[in-house]
Amino acid sequence: MAKPKIKCGVIGVGSLGQHHARIYATLPGVELTGIYETSDARAAEICAKHNCRRFTTIEELGEACDAISVVVPTDKHALVALPLLAKGCHLLIEKPLCANLEEAEQVLAAARQNNCLVQVGHVEHFNPVMSYLEKHTGRPQYITTERLAPYQTRGTEVGVVLDLMIHDIGIVLALVKSPIRKIDSVGISVLSKTEDIANARIEFENDCVANLSASRMSMKKNREIRVFQDNAYLSLDFMNQKGHLVKKSDIIAYGVKLKIGLAKAGDDKVPVHEIPIEKGEPLAIELTHFTESVRDAKQPKVGGALGKSALEVAITITEQIRKKR
Repeated sequence: MAKPKIKCGVIGVGSLGQHHARIYATLPGVELTGIYETSDARAAEICAKHNCRRFTTIEELGEACDAISVVVPTDKHALVALPLLAKGCHLLIEKPLCANLEEAEQVLAAARQNNCLVQVGHVEHFNPVMSYLEKHTGRPQYITTERLAPYQTRGTEVGVVLDLMIHDIGIVLALVKSPIRKIDSVGISVLSKTEDIANARIEFENDCVANLSASRMSMKKNREIRVFQDNAYLSLDFMNQKGHLVKKSDIIAYGVKLKIGLAKAGDDKVPVHEIPIEKGEPLAIELTHFTESVRDAKQPKVGGALGKSALEVAITITEQIRKKR
């Protein structure tokens, strides 16, 4: 006997939320029940495209749905999430979880009280690049990340740390798996009231160091990570879903060949392996995981705990930057 479809909704169908609606409308075992959107024109467009209903209040949408994506500005996350959790809705809340830790605690407490799942939209955790990193990263000793984007007014209700860098904070926390010893941060504002460029150096208790850079003042988009560990060097591109790998074993083998005369200095360099990554749309993978978590009543990969930890680090970095300014 087929399981009933998961009834899903989306609150906020702007530049990102429209894709949540698009994917829910195509997922097997899922029904896009409706949306809540303040723009009449955008609401009409999305409802016509996906044959769904526009609800007049978030509470009405909550009553009609099993699960809802909250895709509104960060400073509105708690305001939207709390009444939905009171209705018993499972939520995917776009990153960051909330604008501050107090609101994050309120949301997670409400989720526990109402037995609801909360998944935080750290979409890079569902990028095939991250799947490769999780399998092949052992004990990283040094990590660098760079996340660049052109300036746009959307998202500037928070600084670049909560807007962009928080993606890499979540990635690094998941890969290193160690308490943080020290954080040093710098940043400047250029066009917005908050920081538009930021750099953070994070030292972990296991002696790994991560250097994170983020900018929303770039002429190009870039999302890259480099991981250095005792047996390999990995360089991966989240945006283009590709990368390369240098193995310590290959370096040793090349040195042996050079020593015994089977290779000459200046000949073939140490082999660089292109990483075979099966490409996929991270948001579609993320929403599939979310709906499956709801259907099977299991904790999502990126739950409230990781979302809160990433938020806590991001706020620490933001406060350091503001004190220096």
